[in-house]
Amino acid sequence: MDMNWHPIGDITEIPLLGARCVKTPYMTIAVFRTDEHEVHAIENRCPHKGGPLSEGIVHGTSVTCPLHNWVISLESGKALGADDGEVRTIPVRNENGQLFIALEGAMMLAAE
Repeated sequence: MDMNWHPIGDITEIPLLGARCVKTPYMTIAVFRTDEHEVHAIENRCPHKGGPLSEGIVHGTSVTCPLHNWVISLESGKALGADDGEVRTIPVRNENGQLFIALEGAMMLAAE
């Protein structure tokens, strides 16, 4: 499938170990930056009670939900540890610091 890449800004606009929300016509996506400067995009809704993952604490390649401390993998979207659930991941591309998300990923997520 040919992706429709949508520019979302520069990597420096996302704080180290932080997140930024991107609103699309389909949903709000949380875009995270790890301490290794990796960028991951996931659905901004915890699978437990819908907490805003973008407001959570980033550690390694995971984020801890600010509501009930569920830990979500930024790579797979799956809850870690004893918790069960997952969020969708959105394809993200970094081209020399310029970030892009694949809108098809957001559209497929919104349809489910």
